[in-house]
Amino acid sequence: MYILGISAFYHDSAACLIDDNSIIAAAQEERFTRKKHDPAFPRNAINYCLEEAGIVPQDITAIVFYEKPLIKFDRLIETYLAFAPKGFRSFAVSMPVWVGDKLFQKTKITRELIALFGKEVDWSKRLLFSQHHLSHAASAFFPSPFEEAAIITIDGVGEWTTTAISFGKGEAVRNIQEIRFPHSLGLLYSAFTYYTGFKVNSGEYKVMGLAPYGEPKYKQTILDNLIEIKEDGSFKLNMKYFDFATGLTMTNSKFDKLFGRPPREPETPLSQFEMDLAASVQAVTEDAVLKIAAQAKRLTGSKNVCLAGGVALNCVANGLLQQKKIFENIWIQPASGDAGGALGAALVARHLHYKKKRVVSGRYDEMAGSYLGPQYCLSEIEESLKEFSATYHKLTDENLIRTVAKHLADGKAVGWMMGRMEYGPRALGARSILADPRSEVMQRQLNLKIKFRESFRPFAPSVLSEHVASWFDHDVPSQYMLMVAQVKKNRQKTMDPDNENLFGLDKLSLIRSSVPAVTHVDYSARLQTVHKETNPKYYALIDEFYRLTGCPMVINTSFNVRGEPIVCNPRDAFNCFMGTGLDFLVIENFLLDKNEQDTGLIKSYEHKYELD
Repeated sequence: MYILGISAFYHDSAACLIDDNSIIAAAQEERFTRKKHDPAFPRNAINYCLEEAGIVPQDITAIVFYEKPLIKFDRLIETYLAFAPKGFRSFAVSMPVWVGDKLFQKTKITRELIALFGKEVDWSKRLLFSQHHLSHAASAFFPSPFEEAAIITIDGVGEWTTTAISFGKGEAVRNIQEIRFPHSLGLLYSAFTYYTGFKVNSGEYKVMGLAPYGEPKYKQTILDNLIEIKEDGSFKLNMKYFDFATGLTMTNSKFDKLFGRPPREPETPLSQFEMDLAASVQAVTEDAVLKIAAQAKRLTGSKNVCLAGGVALNCVANGLLQQKKIFENIWIQPASGDAGGALGAALVARHLHYKKKRVVSGRYDEMAGSYLGPQYCLSEIEESLKEFSATYHKLTDENLIRTVAKHLADGKAVGWMMGRMEYGPRALGARSILADPRSEVMQRQLNLKIKFRESFRPFAPSVLSEHVASWFDHDVPSQYMLMVAQVKKNRQKTMDPDNENLFGLDKLSLIRSSVPAVTHVDYSARLQTVHKETNPKYYALIDEFYRLTGCPMVINTSFNVRGEPIVCNPRDAFNCFMGTGLDFLVIENFLLDKNEQDTGLIKSYEHKYELD
């Protein structure tokens, strides 16, 4: 039995294919179309999934969409009626879209399937619909290594639900408690994302990264005016400050008046004000997550918890949850956002609709390291490199690992494309840019010369799993880069008293530890623990770097530039390599040196990017 899960039409559309026992393939549409957060029907991702499985469309038993559009439409109508006549402009804008397209999504999806697969099968009879938060909950629990667990899902909004506590056991998931729109922790965070000048549904992680540069000066203002959080984790927004329910923006003039100024214009300089706001909403979010977790513990009594939904990508809150030990064990879905809804929808069909049994190892999860995307064979890669007029070397595994580790130790930045592409927003050593974490200048160089992004953005360390506890205050696996931990005190560098009093981005240039390129201004790091079982080549590379330097980690950031999706295929990787300041490119066993490429060819690629 093959089940195809689909998420689409909002943001981060994706497809996932599973059978009775395993997750065969999963990928976001953006990786194929090169349109960041692409919401379109995931034609390319679907085609990839079927190709990976070696099946034809007729082999698919069911196709499952990740939410129920009619319930979403019900929420839209009820919201406008509740706030009428306010919001008529937004109503007038959205209604034609819904009536002409979204309301009849079953018809729309069926048409897309016919266009993709042909008319041989009546695809409407194989089409099922899950619910948004049920899809999140299924994606969190069913692939986890737990026989039973509390499940917490927090995001902006699904059909009606914004936060849910569920309980999973065996093949069952039971909803216990939920909070409904417009009261949403995710939308509160998105409101501050908008207000601080970043893009909603993609800039939230920038707010999280900006928070350590500020002080939570406005935390009490937020708690007094914008959100009431009770001890049981329930919360309520004061909607007079927000415009997202019926308007065209996230916040309104009352919100501006509360904080004394209008929203920051995108791309304008950041001030201490935005940093303090980021720190404040992050602190409020952490408080809410901890209270929700405590309530989940009380309601379920489980020692395990699984998380999904967009807020589960807040790795700072996740790290704090781990520290507080409310639960003994935490597992977070690596594709926690809407892309992961495709996986969750398929798993809902497998276990809740078709009643298939789960096989739980108790040690390993079902995600295969989240390496569920495409991989390219050596002949395909070499043919592409010849087409690009690239100069390259083909190396054995042993020579490749040794050579690349030496380049990293020498301070070079390396694009690393190896094995199957990651599913979810994090690069996990399959589509990564790698560098030396000991460098005092690498963080700035990577941001400005290679990633072309804001200078304040931190980088993550990929750490050999057996060494993580000797470098960070962390002693559990974090293979999906979804937890933040503090650098060990003995690895930190003492600040001069004058430096301790610096504010904002002035803190950026200070050397805070023996691995400064991955140490944020609050001495934290977003960890990826690397395990030999799930990614042996990446493990071998870091192990060789450790042998050369005594440092058991490398910088790992996603292989892309600002505004573009993570690379998928050899062409994407070569384009990024040639148009940025990367020194070397690895595609499987092929090594490319920038200095060996044709100068004219390099210049023809550089115009695509804003090189300083």
